[in-house]
Amino acid sequence: MNKQQLASRIWESANKMRSKIDPNEYKDYILGFIFYKFLSDKEVKFLKENDYSLEDIKNLKEESQDEVAFIQNGIGYFIEYGNLFSTWLELGKDFSVDNVRVGLSAFSRLISPSHKRVFDRIFNTLETGLSKLGDSSGAQTKAISELIHLIKIIPMDGKQDYDVLGFIYEYLISMFAANAGKKAGEFYTPHEVSVLMSEIVANHLKDKDEIKIYDPTSGSGSLLINIGKSVAKHIDNQNNIKYYAQELKENTYNLTRMNLVMRGIIPDNIVTRNGDTLEDDWPYFDDNNPIETYDPLYVDAVVSNPPYSQTWDPTSKENDPRYANYGLAPKTKADFAFLLHDLFHIKSEGIMTIVLPHGVLFRGEEGEIRKNLIEHNNIDAIIGLPSNIFFGTNISTIIMVLKQKRTTNDVLIVDASKDFVKVGKNNVLRGSDIKKIVDTVTQRLEVEKYSRKVCRDDIRKNDYKLNISLYVDSSDESESWDIYASMFGGIPKTEIENLSAFWECLPTLKEDLFLEEESPYVDIATNDVMKSITENVDVIKFINNYRESFEGFEDYLINKLIDQNTSININKEKTTISNEIFDRLSLIPLVDKYQAYQVFDDEWSKIAVDLEIIQTEGFEVTKKVDDNIVLRKRNGKEVEVQEGYVGRVIPFELIQSTILKEEADAIKVMENRLDDISSCYSKVIETLSEEEKESPVLNDDNDAFVTAEVNIALNTAYTDIESEEINTLNEYITLLDAKAKKSERERFVANHSEVNWANIEPNKDGTFGKSKVNAYLRKLQLNYEFPEESFEAKLVRVSDLIIEERDLRAQLRIDSAALHMKTKETIENLSDEEVCKLLELKWIIPLVTGLYEVPSNIISDLILKVQQLADKYATTYYEVESEMTTSKRTLAKLIDELKGNEHDMKGLSEFQKLLKGE
Repeated sequence: MNKQQLASRIWESANKMRSKIDPNEYKDYILGFIFYKFLSDKEVKFLKENDYSLEDIKNLKEESQDEVAFIQNGIGYFIEYGNLFSTWLELGKDFSVDNVRVGLSAFSRLISPSHKRVFDRIFNTLETGLSKLGDSSGAQTKAISELIHLIKIIPMDGKQDYDVLGFIYEYLISMFAANAGKKAGEFYTPHEVSVLMSEIVANHLKDKDEIKIYDPTSGSGSLLINIGKSVAKHIDNQNNIKYYAQELKENTYNLTRMNLVMRGIIPDNIVTRNGDTLEDDWPYFDDNNPIETYDPLYVDAVVSNPPYSQTWDPTSKENDPRYANYGLAPKTKADFAFLLHDLFHIKSEGIMTIVLPHGVLFRGEEGEIRKNLIEHNNIDAIIGLPSNIFFGTNISTIIMVLKQKRTTNDVLIVDASKDFVKVGKNNVLRGSDIKKIVDTVTQRLEVEKYSRKVCRDDIRKNDYKLNISLYVDSSDESESWDIYASMFGGIPKTEIENLSAFWECLPTLKEDLFLEEESPYVDIATNDVMKSITENVDVIKFINNYRESFEGFEDYLINKLIDQNTSININKEKTTISNEIFDRLSLIPLVDKYQAYQVFDDEWSKIAVDLEIIQTEGFEVTKKVDDNIVLRKRNGKEVEVQEGYVGRVIPFELIQSTILKEEADAIKVMENRLDDISSCYSKVIETLSEEEKESPVLNDDNDAFVTAEVNIALNTAYTDIESEEINTLNEYITLLDAKAKKSERERFVANHSEVNWANIEPNKDGTFGKSKVNAYLRKLQLNYEFPEESFEAKLVRVSDLIIEERDLRAQLRIDSAALHMKTKETIENLSDEEVCKLLELKWIIPLVTGLYEVPSNIISDLILKVQQLADKYATTYYEVESEMTTSKRTLAKLIDELKGNEHDMKGLSEFQKLLKGE
């Protein structure tokens, strides 16, 4: 399984295990145990790297002070063998909740003094919550045992970018957030929003060698981690990134620390605090040495997603240096209090991004703060996000980008509220949406109906209100109808000019589509809009030019992704290839480069996973297959069972569509025939009369045949068949039953030439036995042809289909199983050259094909728009009115032919007058 499949499987099982426990609480338990496993595995790895044997590890005790100190110095803590996660698993039925309590207690006691800040009380939430996993010690033991056996398969030694542990950790947090309702916002910022903020920050910091980043409302820590990951693309030594975090809720604060530690960040680079950000601001100091350890904390970047419109206490904070130059946020809305806190902590060359509710842009009680932020030139950009993008709330939100020192005094306002895709209940930013926003902000681009640089004077004129709609009109133009064209026909030239970008790029197309006239209206010049557009010379030239711009791109990708698959930097390579795509599109009109980027982003998400696996496990992993483990119900319980195999990198489907295509096609033929048989059943059912449908040959829903009943009905039908030969044979059987003498039997055969006795195998004495006669009799019955449309004939067709279907399914099972095993063997015996060719088919071809389809999609959109224009004014009001008048006259005449009683005729007469307009 790749990391997505593994994460999905763990989530599915964990969500079922939690039973009635609130997902917001249950996440703390499973994530806590994952972290404990991480620490246990890390200690064992450390000891083995330092030449400890398994026996040595087993003999390590808390009392061994020198060795414990050595281990604490190396990893910051010590876990005795009996308390290791792996030991819990080995205990089997002897494991109990007490093992966990003892282990967690011992861990807290044996933290290195130098690592207290990182590990102190980190398992407090888990320890205090164990009792909630069951009403008794036995129930708790069972619940914990299920949990630790679930997570035992998570690999904890992620290498390079193949960070399985980190991915699973964030995946579980996101899934718990999706199920935690309003509580979700307390601990999770959606990954896409994190990436967006991260890329903006990383671009600003890309030239720095050492970086400090800070999240004052850190939640699970994923926002900080994503910032670090984006920044790391521009920095050689990831250990030059220092992480600061503060979080109010202890359980969430523990998630922050766990997440940071598991991402391989060195303890010296993790500085966290559990406290109220607004009430207990940083200046950090050690209680034992407050003067020398005083640190007011100024960082290169602050990122935060604080709780929206939270109440706070602004009492006596007028002189607080965070707020003194800007003003105090109202008591019921702490949004600007968090923003000013963040702003205070960035260096003069720093940057901050913060998620806020839309109301901060215009609420009157915060006007003074907005004014001061504008006059101090702190606001760099405002990004309007789609609604319903955060778990637990559907309110509209923004990201505000601020700096202490700026080279311009305008504010870039971006309305990105309409760019998203719906996933379940939530709206989600796509890769192209994120890329477009980041490019717009970092390059300070102005895009019609999307972004605008607003000067300070314009903001002053609007009384410092920053409503996005005041400055960027992203609304769709409402459809208008031309009165003249509606009455008399023709297409208004003004509406044709709405497509001017197409006419500029495709100059001859307009002439092919419209009949030019001196009036402000034109007629459509073709009866086939699609044909006229697709065959236009400029359209063909446009598509060819686009494809020529990607000449050599396939080879470029092969060189980058396949020839260098074990050495490329995956994160950096994504940027390199996307830049290459944008460069190739730079001279191509009409094409939205972000549409092309989305094609790339969709494929890259699959390519990157494979590259991570190859770089972690070596190229030979491409020739490996894994057991396909699925959940199946057994005795009322869901258990894991193996159902065949899956390729770790090379999919079975790819092998079967290339190397084993002939065998796969044969399977497909059988599957198609089974579909045909199903259709044949339905067609027979449609021909049955209502009386025939009452027969037991159909199920209760009358949509399928019952095999046993079909056989019974046919046997009855065959038994009732009569013919001269059949009747004679039945007489012969009666003769046999009466134990007739041989001479009588011979005489009977000699006298009845209507029977083809040669078709019956005789006895040694030349006469015919009962079993052989019965066999021939059955053959005659089965060969009997019922009248074509008779019920019996339909049952014969159904019986033949049933037999064919049964035999086909049996053969399909055999052949499919054989193909599956042959595919497994094929993958395991691939040559390196074959693997590279298959990777090309899996990675490169879908990407290049998708990019080649971009211009065709643009032309399809044009065809639709032109056809809509043609249809819009195709029927005039005059024609509609004329048709209505004709219909009224026809109906009025028909009324003259109607007859009825006195009242009916009086009513019809009045209706007739209305139709005639009298």
